[in-house]
Amino acid sequence: MNIIYLNTIEKEPSGGAKIIYKHSDIINKLKIKEIKSEVLHLKKTKVSKFKTSIKKILRMHQAAGWKFSDISIAKNYKSKWINNSIKVRNKFDFDPENDFVILPEIFAHFAEDMLIKKNIKYAIFLLNGYSMNFTSDREKLINSYTKAEFILSCSKDISQCAKFVFNIIDKKIINVNVISMISDQKFNKKNIITYMPRKLISHSNNVLFFIQSHLPKNWTIRPIHKLNETQVFKLLKESRIFLSFSDMEGLGLPPIEAAALGNKAIGYTGHGGNEYWRQPLFEKIEHGNIIKFCKTILKNTNLINNKWLKKTSNERKKFLRKYSPKEEEIKIFKMVNLISRVLNTH
Repeated sequence: MNIIYLNTIEKEPSGGAKIIYKHSDIINKLKIKEIKSEVLHLKKTKVSKFKTSIKKILRMHQAAGWKFSDISIAKNYKSKWINNSIKVRNKFDFDPENDFVILPEIFAHFAEDMLIKKNIKYAIFLLNGYSMNFTSDREKLINSYTKAEFILSCSKDISQCAKFVFNIIDKKIINVNVISMISDQKFNKKNIITYMPRKLISHSNNVLFFIQSHLPKNWTIRPIHKLNETQVFKLLKESRIFLSFSDMEGLGLPPIEAAALGNKAIGYTGHGGNEYWRQPLFEKIEHGNIIKFCKTILKNTNLINNKWLKKTSNERKKFLRKYSPKEEEIKIFKMVNLISRVLNTH
């Protein structure tokens, strides 16, 4: 049995791609007899890219998402920003008896042309409940979700979105976790505040502008930008405060990793983060309340120190257990067994 994940070629860090890689890695490391996993990377064809460029220049209307006719395989692609040992797939042909395909929600509408017509069993990996509308063909999208064997969900919020939009029933949803592979709790803390500038740029720019004349001189703000996974973890191990500008995310990964690496995460939950956003590791800011955001940061520059780090050690350990590789292995093992039953049944 081969479990094949579809993914894009990511030029910049992506939490969704990271989760897909980790899942595929875990399946292969489970070492279940005759079961393996591969990742098939998709990219737009040169013709499609050219047409998109022309439409942008002419300011013409463009349909939402990618079309199936626009895609090709990115052969032998390997991400440069995330450590992984995935097995890469370089062909579109699938075996109805042995292959099971997992589509991220941004490619869910490909199911009809790629899989359903060829009797290939599949699931949709709903990484974000607010990214389900990557096509204007609603009928095709509804058909894709209806005929999927399972919907994989990372959070309660994501599951609620699927139930509301597509009337997905509970037994069709498989709960999986995002995975924090962090175990090193040896930090080298400095008075550093980190944030990701690619998230809600206007919000982060305003926070930095508002706070500039108030920030204590012994504190600095560092962007997390164009860094690989190792470099990101190194910076988060040094920083004390992480600013979250999450926006409509099923379960944002950066705040989880920041908290696991000894930061106080301050900011927006992205809504999906509400299920874990609790003191003392997290402090919530109402979306768009820039002044409160700044005042909360300033308050915490007086509170977040080595004593706080030691005092919150137990909360951090509990948090890490919830998003541990061991916990995820259990859930993925159950998922693999369910997939195996589907293939054996059909």
